[in-house]
Amino acid sequence: MTTILSIQSSVAYGHVGNSAATFPLMRLGVEVWPVLTVHFSNHTGYGSWRGPLMAASDVADVILGIDEREVLHRVDAVLSGYQGAKEVGAEVLRAVELVKQRNPNAIYCCDPVIGDVGRGVFVRPGIPEFMRDSVVPAAQIVTPNHFELDFLTGRHSETVEEIVEAADELRSKGPELVLVTSAVAQADSLTMLAVSSAGAWQVTTPLLDRTFTGSGDLTAAMFLAHYLETRDPGLAVGRTADVVYSVLKATADAESSELLLVRAQDQIVNPTYHFDVQRLR
Repeated sequence: MTTILSIQSSVAYGHVGNSAATFPLMRLGVEVWPVLTVHFSNHTGYGSWRGPLMAASDVADVILGIDEREVLHRVDAVLSGYQGAKEVGAEVLRAVELVKQRNPNAIYCCDPVIGDVGRGVFVRPGIPEFMRDSVVPAAQIVTPNHFELDFLTGRHSETVEEIVEAADELRSKGPELVLVTSAVAQADSLTMLAVSSAGAWQVTTPLLDRTFTGSGDLTAAMFLAHYLETRDPGLAVGRTADVVYSVLKATADAESSELLLVRAQDQIVNPTYHFDVQRLR
């Protein structure tokens, strides 16, 4: 059974971070060990929230406790998302190193949460640079959105060709595989691209008329799960696009402010919508 150690934020109400990743991964049959970097009442997009930002020492204690059970060798991948503070990010990197000591075949998938188109940077000062300079080089897979890809590479990309070039530049900094989770290359559609040394693949889906908080967290989790199963970036990006669009479409149709992960859970294993994967090289 595939096992993922997922170190991310958590909310009581709604679905972002681990609250967007854990259930969908389990629904796919993946064993998930969630470690929380924050535990908020709701995501910060509401403008107000309550709850603690976990201290780096708390994150370290949880990882240590898991290691004391002598089970970290079972972990196939570490997944990280919003890290809250540089000190927490440093503990994530230490956790990755420890997991790889216990299982040298384990990989690290980093969702470099920094900001988004329209919102700009929304994480605490210092986090974007820490992601760029310390976290991304340590990852085997990174899953930036279009805004984050441009920040991490210092580029401004618009066309699919430019996005692939930026992804290749990001790979030159350490990661083996880059998934660009949401690139707007055309006015009426959204493009998801996977780029590795083996090739580049894109999937284009219709552009829904709203944004979905937590969709990037869901996308990173689904891609990692399907990649671990298939080791095929093209197949993984296709399956991911099918699941994510199907869940988002169900959410939009219900006019829900939060992802309908429970109501639309069948879309995770048997998505309604399917899209062609185009190989670019």
